[in-house]
Amino acid sequence: MSVTYDLVSQSDIDAAHTIEVASYPSDEAATLQAFQYRQQNAPELFLGAYLGAEDSRTLVGYVCSTLSPDPTLTHHSMETHVSGAPSVCIHSVCVSQAHRRKGIAVGLLKEYISHLERARERGSPYERILLIAHEELQQLYAKAGFELVGPSSVVHGSRPWFEMRKVLTQSAPPSIPPGLMEALSATSRSKRPIGKLLGAFPSGLADVSDITPDSPYAVNLFDLLCPREGCGSIILKNGVATLVEHQSIQLEPPSQTNPFLEPLPTPPASAQWWKVTPSAMTFENIGFSRAVEGQVSPAGKTLKLLLCAECDLGPLGWCEQGGTEFWLASNRVSYHQ
Repeated sequence: MSVTYDLVSQSDIDAAHTIEVASYPSDEAATLQAFQYRQQNAPELFLGAYLGAEDSRTLVGYVCSTLSPDPTLTHHSMETHVSGAPSVCIHSVCVSQAHRRKGIAVGLLKEYISHLERARERGSPYERILLIAHEELQQLYAKAGFELVGPSSVVHGSRPWFEMRKVLTQSAPPSIPPGLMEALSATSRSKRPIGKLLGAFPSGLADVSDITPDSPYAVNLFDLLCPREGCGSIILKNGVATLVEHQSIQLEPPSQTNPFLEPLPTPPASAQWWKVTPSAMTFENIGFSRAVEGQVSPAGKTLKLLLCAECDLGPLGWCEQGGTEFWLASNRVSYHQ
């Protein structure tokens, strides 16, 4: 059975913690509260390995981390999360007992590195991955590309730890003839998809949605793009989101307007949203704001705002902090036919 990788949602935290408790001595295993904190504050750094079909899959392993501005691991960097910091501090790499010695741990680590490198290419601040390991596990991490730094000052449990590191680098561009880069850039810009705003369709949402045999809801008929002229970043591929009428959200102060974004109805009036599940990895390209203090969802939970990951235009929608549902305003994206 093949392994698939996805961000660990809030609903899978108990399963991840069960693997943790079974894998570490009691003086090393993290608490359930620590797992909940990591998933809520750094969901993009909590990656799972799953077996089975999507509707009945089982979590068999995971990697979870938080961020720190420190270039090495310390007690402080392991206990706090600093959003936007460059060091990814791994807390746990675990595979359930029944699925060990099958290459899942190394595969999960390699996928995790690729996940962070892709995020780095999109502008994320990650520069390095840090972890501490017992001596007998150094070879496992070396297979995934980590190098030994040396004995760690961190004391956690009764056994000594060794720090290991993986530097995330960007390849230097090859030497090319003068003028070729400009020509390639111009070609790239000319091939950017150009979308149409919702108001340009005579029948509005009826023209950009479609009912499929697999879903009782209408799905997006076209790719959803950033609406900023000249950007055109693909946010979501066609057929992925469902069209849902849901209470409108006050995404920005009434006094602030953006010429690129259509206004939303004033709450508690409803609005039409493209609903995306089950994780942020469903998107082709999306960015998130920090948790918005004092701004809550209809369920009373703290919000994060959705942005274009390429040009930062937003807010295009919202999600609950640590949630698994993401909402794009149907009139704040463009549609590529």
